Amino acid sequence: VVLYMSIPDFCHKFLPGYVGGVQEGAVTPAGVVNKYEINGLQAWIITHVLWFANASCFHFFSPTIIFDNWIPLLWCANILGYAVSTFAMLKGYFFPTNAKDCKFTGNFFYDYMMGIEFNPRIGKWFDFKLFFNGRPGIVAWTLINLSFAAKQKELYGEVTNSMILVNVLQGIYVLDFFWNEAWYLKTIDICHDHFGWYLGWGDCVWLPYLYTLQGLYLVYHPVQLCTAHAVGVLMLGLLGYFIFRMTNHQKDLFRRTNGNCRIWGKKPEYIECSYMSVDGTKYYSKLMTSGFWGWARHFNYTGDLMGSLAYCLACGFEHILPYFYIVYMSILLIHRCIRDEHRCCSKYGKDWKHYTAAVPYRLLPGIF
Repeated sequence: VVLYMSIPDFCHKFLPGYVGGVQEGAVTPAGVVNKYEINGLQAWIITHVLWFANASCFHFFSPTIIFDNWIPLLWCANILGYAVSTFAMLKGYFFPTNAKDCKFTGNFFYDYMMGIEFNPRIGKWFDFKLFFNGRPGIVAWTLINLSFAAKQKELYGEVTNSMILVNVLQGIYVLDFFWNEAWYLKTIDICHDHFGWYLGWGDCVWLPYLYTLQGLYLVYHPVQLCTAHAVGVLMLGLLGYFIFRMTNHQKDLFRRTNGNCRIWGKKPEYIECSYMSVDGTKYYSKLMTSGFWGWARHFNYTGDLMGSLAYCLACGFEHILPYFYIVYMSILLIHRCIRDEHRCCSKYGKDWKHYTAAVPYRLLPGIF
């Protein structure tokens, strides 16, 4: 207990920029502002310290245990995913956290897939959305990759530079998620989606099994990249991460300061928009049109896609399977672009048209 209580204080004191503790989420449709205990970074650190301690000192189990039990774990993950999704649906019907935040379409399959409750919770702090996306799914991501690297070492006597690249680049992405976990409270998952099979099963099965596809491929098909190829992949991955992080940072800084900040050395440009709430109250908002946000309306997704492509390129060109990930991420993020813009168009009306005229491209400046 002493260790757990001291870690947040340690993070705040010695890790500049880290935001943890209790944070407020977005306003729900019922007007509720939920509070979240942001401790994902601590959970990730403790889990991986124990993992490495076992691998190097205690040897209670083999570091290849995840790969060795990949199919049984798939069965367990599916059972958990369907159990969580079913429980969330029953909870929405019989004991919702907030009845005003429930959505019933009358279509059983749609309600089961997309969810009924907006923010299902048990007790004061256990939030289904934040926990299932940020704990079993993303914490497991790096553990799975480490297990794949250990299996490659066991089978071939070495860990290839391609496997190292996948572990490093995806590890950076995972650490970024936990470092900026409070930022996740502002994403579509938390702010707009209900919790159903889409998030419940997706976080338990789809995320850990699809997002680690490159590492799994490299266990069966080890690839030793030439120096130029490896450096190219590393540079693409780091550049993609830089764009992803800086784009999100610019938006967060702009929001926190209400535009009273400097982006690329000068005051940001923006379009002021107005919208009406459900109760008829008029609100004002600002949409930034400078910095990376002047290049494209979803340039953070562009950086995300560059990183995703780097993971795939690390596997070489012998098989199409590792490239399924970039295809999936492209579909996912383009669909999110369309969803987000449809919602913004309905919300801001003619102001949104002024914004899209100022920033005409979605992802790729000059192309799309």
